[in-house]
Amino acid sequence: MARQHIRQMLQLKAVTHITVLCEPSEAMYAEAAKLFVEAGLEPPPNQPDLAQLLKDYAGQLDAAFIITPHAYHHDQTQACLEAGLDVLLEKPMVMNAAEAQSLIETRDRTGRVLVVAFPGSLSPQIRAAVRLLRSGEYGPILNISGVLWQNWGPNTTGTWRQNPILSGGGFLFDTGAHLLNTVCDLAGEDFAEVAAWLDQRGRPVETLAVVMGRLKSGALVTLNACGEAIPSCASDVRVFCKKAILYTGVWGENLDVQFRGDEPPRPIPVPPSIGVWEQFLAVRSGDLPNPCPPEVGLRMSRLWDAIGDSAAQNGAPVRIA
Repeated sequence: MARQHIRQMLQLKAVTHITVLCEPSEAMYAEAAKLFVEAGLEPPPNQPDLAQLLKDYAGQLDAAFIITPHAYHHDQTQACLEAGLDVLLEKPMVMNAAEAQSLIETRDRTGRVLVVAFPGSLSPQIRAAVRLLRSGEYGPILNISGVLWQNWGPNTTGTWRQNPILSGGGFLFDTGAHLLNTVCDLAGEDFAEVAAWLDQRGRPVETLAVVMGRLKSGALVTLNACGEAIPSCASDVRVFCKKAILYTGVWGENLDVQFRGDEPPRPIPVPPSIGVWEQFLAVRSGDLPNPCPPEVGLRMSRLWDAIGDSAAQNGAPVRIA
């Protein structure tokens, strides 16, 4: 993921200079360095110790892009914010609601910018959907249905993504984090009650999941995640309102609306996406409201905590204060 983001960032050489990398693996640093050479640039130095990096480069950096296993997100983000850097943080934001609240406090105390790099929330489709839902044009939300599937279990065998200490969960907290975050963003409110079942299918972490929930407004939500599917990676999200049905995906793959059952859904026009890093730059410059602030991450973290609590009780409903 880091190399994928670096490729996109190197296309913005006029506005972005990557000063230093923080990569503990020499082999992975070598792979990243190749991207700079291919772009005709000198590879930046590598300082694998973040605390030392922040000390050595004090006053020379504006921002950090954190692309690491989930368990490291909180401490690394907090350190960068406290060092005076704005932060773009890969998903999921943190491991639990306590860490989410901690980052919000650090963000407020330091006055820095914190954007979570969820492509769904950063997509023009989800941003348009949120505006339409909040406008009341389609009436109140009644139900939300989200489905996500991928051959995640076989694809991630032997990686840190199936190590619960580093990952904090399995399919539902990795690829499935897109499902949780996008639904929370569309809902625009906290869950009041959650019931969940997680199935590990013999793996160290869950790869199948079913979640039922009730929002504080009373709207009902169902989430179905299959990480043992045929070779694939796809999603479907439907928001049932009083006057319309919105169709989209967890990454904002599409956005359609249907007003009558005897008429097909029709696309909703949206502006083109300007990309994850470009949006972060626009937020930093004040040209764009933060499309995915840590408050959305907190809502998702509260949901994830409740999912874990319910699953540990074989699906017993859990109330969220």
